[in-house]
Amino acid sequence: MVKRLTGRKVLITGASRGIGFAIAEAFAEQGADLVLSATTEAGLAKAKSAIGKHRGKVTTIAADLSQAEEVSRLFAETTKRHPDLDVVVNNAGVHIAKPFTEYGMDEFDRIMKINVYSVFQMSQEAIRHMQSLGHGKVINIASTAGKWESMNQAAYNTTKHAVVGLTRCVALENAKNNINVNAICPGIVETDIVRNAAAKMEEAGLPQDEFRQMLESQIPMGRMLQPSEVANIAVYLASAESDGMTGQTITISGGMRMG
Repeated sequence: MVKRLTGRKVLITGASRGIGFAIAEAFAEQGADLVLSATTEAGLAKAKSAIGKHRGKVTTIAADLSQAEEVSRLFAETTKRHPDLDVVVNNAGVHIAKPFTEYGMDEFDRIMKINVYSVFQMSQEAIRHMQSLGHGKVINIASTAGKWESMNQAAYNTTKHAVVGLTRCVALENAKNNINVNAICPGIVETDIVRNAAAKMEEAGLPQDEFRQMLESQIPMGRMLQPSEVANIAVYLASAESDGMTGQTITISGGMRMG
């Protein structure tokens, strides 16, 4: 049986853990050849080993996407290995939570570089390449934080609003080029971001179980999402099944806000 992503050549950033790793694993299961990127060789080696049970080629390239030259190097090395690269998943990102008046400009600069500038640059590189191919798919992992407001996340929300806007504009410009550009906006997903937040709350005196219950009480479905649930949407967006869809920001939030 032909798998849904057989023949696809895919670059995934932030692929060593969390949502990025789940996407990589799901894509491998569906027959794609992958280039995985993250900041550390050790994390990538662990991810490659875990995915190795699936057929398809998996290669890794460590890169610091806060640096423009690293983004260019990553894309150049990827297309050298896969000249027919036709799917890019912009997943790499950082999260800094604190009251608005406590953000330092160095923190704001870092979160913008990774969450916005690298997505802009990587998408630009990808679009130019895909225009030469005559087709392609760009999938941006944004957040529900890119659709509404939230406490103590002014910098993070700003970056995700930017990704949502970028997705729509690039999609509009490239619809005629047979290139699909879409974003996924997850709500609360059980990843290191949640686990790290729980640990900090415990240090402040709130037990982790109570913190989790507080989060889940905000979700109509009563539970946090799993990374694999986000990955399933990414598989759809990378497949031929979504060829008629572009410029969309798909929310998966357990019903927190339905729009």
